[in-house]
Amino acid sequence: MTIQTLSSDKLYRASELNGLPEGCKSTKNLTPLDEIVGQERAQKAVEFAMSIKEKGYNIYAIGRNGLGKRTMVLRYLNRHDPNGNGNPLYDWCYVANFDETRSPKVLKLPAGSGHAFKKDIEKLMTRLVKALPLAFDNEMYYSRSEKLKNQLTDKQESALLTLTKEAKEHSVSLSVTTTGEYQLVALNGEEPHTEETFAKLTEKEQAAFENTINELERQLRDIVRQLTELEEEFSDKIQKLNEEVALDVVSHFIKTLKEEYKPLPEVIAYLKAMQADILENLDIFLEESEEQVALAYAALDKKMPRRYQVNVLVSQDGSKFPIVVEESPNYHSIFGYVENATYKGTVFTDFSLIRPGSLHRANGGVLLMDAVKVLERPYVWDGLKRALRSRKLSVSSLEKEVTLSGTISLDPEPIPLTVKLILFGDYQTYQLLQHYDPEFSELFRVTADFEDEMNRTDESEAQYAKFISSIVNDNKMLHCDRKAIGRIVEYSSRQADDQNKLSLHSADIANLLRESNYVAKSSNATMIRANHVELALSNQELRVSRLKDHVMQTFTNGTTLIDTVGEVIGQVNGLSVISTSDYQFGSPNRITATTSYGEGGVFDIERSVDLGGRIHSKGVMILSAYLASVFGRNKRIPLTTHLTFEQSYGGVDGDSASMAELCAIVSAFSQMPIRQDVAITGSMNQFGAAQPIGGVNEKIEGFFDVCAIKGRTPGQGVIIPQSNVHNLMLRKDIVDAVDKGEFNIWAISHVTEAIEILIGQVAGQAGLDGIYPVDSVLGQAQLKLNALR
Repeated sequence: MTIQTLSSDKLYRASELNGLPEGCKSTKNLTPLDEIVGQERAQKAVEFAMSIKEKGYNIYAIGRNGLGKRTMVLRYLNRHDPNGNGNPLYDWCYVANFDETRSPKVLKLPAGSGHAFKKDIEKLMTRLVKALPLAFDNEMYYSRSEKLKNQLTDKQESALLTLTKEAKEHSVSLSVTTTGEYQLVALNGEEPHTEETFAKLTEKEQAAFENTINELERQLRDIVRQLTELEEEFSDKIQKLNEEVALDVVSHFIKTLKEEYKPLPEVIAYLKAMQADILENLDIFLEESEEQVALAYAALDKKMPRRYQVNVLVSQDGSKFPIVVEESPNYHSIFGYVENATYKGTVFTDFSLIRPGSLHRANGGVLLMDAVKVLERPYVWDGLKRALRSRKLSVSSLEKEVTLSGTISLDPEPIPLTVKLILFGDYQTYQLLQHYDPEFSELFRVTADFEDEMNRTDESEAQYAKFISSIVNDNKMLHCDRKAIGRIVEYSSRQADDQNKLSLHSADIANLLRESNYVAKSSNATMIRANHVELALSNQELRVSRLKDHVMQTFTNGTTLIDTVGEVIGQVNGLSVISTSDYQFGSPNRITATTSYGEGGVFDIERSVDLGGRIHSKGVMILSAYLASVFGRNKRIPLTTHLTFEQSYGGVDGDSASMAELCAIVSAFSQMPIRQDVAITGSMNQFGAAQPIGGVNEKIEGFFDVCAIKGRTPGQGVIIPQSNVHNLMLRKDIVDAVDKGEFNIWAISHVTEAIEILIGQVAGQAGLDGIYPVDSVLGQAQLKLNALR
């Protein structure tokens, strides 16, 4: 036998941390890394997108959960000033539109000045609420209004006096009733006529009275019209007087504000409109109509008319670039909404009840969201696209969006939008959006692709150690000593399933550090050591390995049949991996092949009963092709082979058992027994070359554990493809067993090598005539087939 087993140094790559100075004893001596390790490609994409201000350069960050996508982006944004090119930031306020109350106006103010403006208006209103009533409660105002009232009274009395005299000349009296109506009555001397006295008059006298009264009534109607006009004229004069008095007060107080906000034309225009509106709505300040005034002040903490307050929607810190993370991206939380208030059973709304969304707060900066959460919520994705396309942010109710309600609502003026949107998601979501949404690639032109792993070198191990230090420092954990750092680096390599790679799944490393910290503190240690990391790892496995324990129990009690000693014809131990959502482990499977006289096909029982997947069926077809090339070049193989995984009830997929299946078939053909103390895993191509497979560590460990259950013998071992050697990061007990010669691992490059190890005899090589040597395994199989032919 020329095939050598692997030495123990090939089974596990220990971390020497050669990239760290020798004086570095723990993470205390390491500078914490200010960025996520190994994500240079993604970081460059983020830098590129943030430096371009044009529309459409939003970012989709791709990668599995736990790679630190959000952490990396936030660290980059906080460390570099993405606003370095001086993009101005603003405060955004909504104020009343006095011409159209349903469409509140937007005020754009320099960053940080929104609340100051709001307070200035509140002070103005506080002064006006006190000053205006006082302006109308003094002798000067009273005398001017009294003068106007007297002028009205004189004109009214003068007009009525003339008519009264004329009536008296015709023996008719003009009087006013208690209800305020004018009355014309015929006189009998000095007294009004009664019905009896009027009836005694001649018809001519009665007719004369009626004609006189009719004529007087006509004149009276004209006079009443004049009186109404006089009252209207008086009302206008009083209104003008009130406005003059109010204007003196309002302009005096508002003058300083106009000077202060002179550089802001929008604010000046608003102050002018507000001044005009105050003059038109003096009754709010003079409290003439209690109900109207009550509603004007309803539901406010301060005594200030609602229509004049300033709703500061967003107030920015002028020096700080806005970075907003939206954890719950529903329609209202992103785009804002309009609240309703209730006063004495009346539901009302106005501009002061407009509330901001995360897009408002992120305006001028960056908004970060999870792509799947965005797509889960109705109407959010369409709303986002609309806002990014138009670069405007409208506050519209979801009811209006869905047209479920016809209620009257506000239609606020849109706010100009300048924002970078960063979505975090996986590949599947990215592909779905690319495929089904033609606008996606226009709006998200930059893809930040996060790596799953990085090359393992001395330099990268040193970087990884600094990354560990940053987690320790950020979470105020105990520091890790040098061996603990090395053990975590080795764990990362195992997670990557490669001696030459390190996993970039930072969430796993952070979780392991937290648990190691807990273990260390529980044992009153002052530092996290390698044994604490080991204990944390074994605790992790204990929590999730219930299924593995159950499967291993079936080997212990004999429920699952397996042999780890002896030899059997047509029977081989294959290796498979069983996965749960958060754990995977290896388990050996008995694969058997039986033959019968037939057409030469390989009958895959798994496929026939729909328990075999497509990849497994492909593997069986490939090994069938290889068999045909070995034994059926000139004549058909006269045997039909039945192939199955014994005691497999949950389905089989993958081609990693194809070499094992071929060895079982060759054993059945040649009637030469296979060693049961050796298990094999590996895929093969049509030329018999061994191809790499996944889960090699778990598979070896699974067979090793079953050997321990069934009884250990020195010859036991596992055959793997040569191309999987770099994936080996095995448990320490297996490395020790191999080192002591108690367990073997063979790495092969061709299936014939597996045949030689399993059957213990040379596989054989065909001569020019296609005939294999008689003393070889393939030669024996050929003899049996020729005899049948």
